[in-house]
Amino acid sequence: MAPTSVFPALESILPRVSKPVQYVGGEGNSQVKPWDSVPVRWALLYPDAYEVGLPNQGVQILYEVLNEREDALAERCYAVWSDLEELMRSSGVPAFTVDAHHPVGDFDLLGVSFSTELGYTNLLTTLDLAGMPLHATERDETHPVVVAGGHAAFNPEPVADFIDVAALGDGEEVVGDITDVVRDWKADGRPGGRRELLLRLAGTPGCYVPSLYEVRYGDDGAIASVTPVDERVPATVQKRTTVELDQWPYPKRPLVPLAETVHERASVEIFRGCTRGCRFCQAGMITRPVRERSLQGIGEMVDAAVRASGFDEVGLLSLSSADHSEIAEVTKGLADRYEGTNTSLSLPSTRVDAFNIDLANEISRNGRRSGLTFAPEGGSERIRRVINKMVSEEDLIRTCSEAFAQGWRQVKLYFMCGLPTETDDDVLEIAGMAQRVIAAGRKASGRNDVRCTISIGGFVPKPHTPFQWAPQTSPEVVDARLRKLREAVNADRSTKRNVGMRYHDGEPSLIEGLLARGDRRVGAVIERVWRDGGRFDGWSEHFSYRRWLDCAAAALEPLGVDLDWFTTRERGREEILPWDHLDSGLERDWLWEDWQEALEGREQDDCRWTPCFDCGVCPSTGTDIEVGPSGTTLLPLTVVNPTVSPAADPAGDAPGAGARRGSGG
Repeated sequence: MAPTSVFPALESILPRVSKPVQYVGGEGNSQVKPWDSVPVRWALLYPDAYEVGLPNQGVQILYEVLNEREDALAERCYAVWSDLEELMRSSGVPAFTVDAHHPVGDFDLLGVSFSTELGYTNLLTTLDLAGMPLHATERDETHPVVVAGGHAAFNPEPVADFIDVAALGDGEEVVGDITDVVRDWKADGRPGGRRELLLRLAGTPGCYVPSLYEVRYGDDGAIASVTPVDERVPATVQKRTTVELDQWPYPKRPLVPLAETVHERASVEIFRGCTRGCRFCQAGMITRPVRERSLQGIGEMVDAAVRASGFDEVGLLSLSSADHSEIAEVTKGLADRYEGTNTSLSLPSTRVDAFNIDLANEISRNGRRSGLTFAPEGGSERIRRVINKMVSEEDLIRTCSEAFAQGWRQVKLYFMCGLPTETDDDVLEIAGMAQRVIAAGRKASGRNDVRCTISIGGFVPKPHTPFQWAPQTSPEVVDARLRKLREAVNADRSTKRNVGMRYHDGEPSLIEGLLARGDRRVGAVIERVWRDGGRFDGWSEHFSYRRWLDCAAAALEPLGVDLDWFTTRERGREEILPWDHLDSGLERDWLWEDWQEALEGREQDDCRWTPCFDCGVCPSTGTDIEVGPSGTTLLPLTVVNPTVSPAADPAGDAPGAGARRGSGG
């Protein structure tokens, strides 16, 4: 029997909260399937505000994949702001989905997508509002199974107390496997209760069940062992990798929000994975190998997304979109198709050494030239060698000059502060680089109103990267360097009005570092922070550094460790790391060797175009690099505005050839 919708009770309190429209549902392309028509029901939680969560590509993909199944349904939910949380508690309204306003506690599964560790406290709010025990060990078969996914799930140990399963890697296929397990367990009469279900899930590739592993600690505070508690549980869990991306063209019908969101565009992932080898980049490491969509696959997805949504912008997404082997054909073909319409293209992520002015002109052909964004990451050539981000200042200046000469008026440059081996001088070189960009831009454009904005974030060492052993730089050092950088930017009177500076101070980064590389003992810190009022810690206006410091001291010091032990301490090669039993495909020895090369300032090439470096991903996951040429065309090449004639299609007229394979690893 379908549960009763909470909307009548919710509707009575919504006039008393800010932006009530974010809680009512009914977005374009949203779905509501009959509750009793399927045996397995998922609630999909993005543990942040609606405006951040609704555009999330991962949630939208799983939402469609699950709802396409005849035996499952999926509904969405987001973190509620404190004004609504307070009213829900006083009015007895439980956590709900926005699609049919069903109580979250009535679903079989609660899938949680963690893009950042700072969303952990919001998970606890949802669990508590749903009437579920916070601790997984206190739940029974009447409670939803909490499944965590996303990049942060590659070290789920800090939230091991609160989740039932962590799904590692790509989610398109594993959510189907989890659905099968739950469906069959229910059909069998729920034999063995919740524990039997968890054991079955632990035997599902890509699924890690923390409660079925015992963690022991040594006298030095480090992990001594991680051991399965049942013979049916694997000693290590390997990530899932989706291949042949053309077979997974999701989302087909992007959600169209009712309220303002951070991204209002149709997004098409043109490839997944990255082998550039930036040593700080967890996303690039854990999503290897590179898997490109074909020209035809991209064209069909863009066409379907625009028609289904009405969005006037299409984002071509990946970790570095200009690296797609056929990006010129993609952008020219799409620019031809939409020329003269209100539909524009964007490349949210580009590298200087993969970018050129022809590409920029195709992207902006419909007249939108808001600015260009690049990420040198380090201010000096020395530090860029350490992090393996070999973008030369000469290339950056040349690219910016060409852009300014072609009519662009501003560029944004992203950097990090607190990188391994970093000195004050490395950071101060950011100012000189920005000033030289302005000087070159003035010369190229003949104008004085060109702008360069430098945006600086604090570096956080992440699991499954060569920097997973690195000490994190203290907030005091980071903030001191940022002050010196501000002084250096303002010291040049001729350019200081043209150089903008945005930065995040070091305190939130240190807490992110605690959550990123913590073990199960950190769960007590998270719970203390939440009970003390911690919510939306990824938002500066809600983040309290003092709260985290006090709760960390209270929870960790009785255990013989502290905040610094998890953050600013360098790890040794032999230390068991909290995530060592979770296999991202990367060989641990390879990561260590790359860490040593970083300390020596030696860079490594991209294995897409060079011999294999034996990182281990391709053989361990049974996959390979998939790059073009694809042998396909950007079909259907239908010009939306018939008054504009498309240029000849440069990709030829070969039939669709599906995914491609090349060498690498």
